[in-house]
Amino acid sequence: MKKRLNITIEENLLDKIKTYADQNETSISSLVEEHFEALIKPKPKLKNGMSLVEYMKSLPPSKVEFPEDYDWKEEYYKAKAKKMGYEDLL
Repeated sequence: MKKRLNITIEENLLDKIKTYADQNETSISSLVEEHFEALIKPKPKLKNGMSLVEYMKSLPPSKVEFPEDYDWKEEYYKAKAKKMGYEDLL
C-alpha cells in the first residue's frame, strides 16, 4: 500500500527534477521512491568491516610479475575489445 509524503525543496531544484523526470519518462514519486530504496539497501560487507582497499592490501602479494612500464589501462581496453569481438579494430 502506498502512502502520501510531503517534502519541501528549493523551487529551482524542483524544476530540474521535473525536467529530468519528463526526459526519462518517469514520475518524481518514482524517482524519490527509487532513491530511498537505494539508501536503505544493505551494503555488501567484507570481513571485520574492512573497506575494499583494506581487504586488497591484506591479501598476500601476487606471484605474477609485471614489467614497470606495463600499461594497465591499455591492456584493460584491449581485453574489453577482445571480449566484445572488436580486437581487429585496435
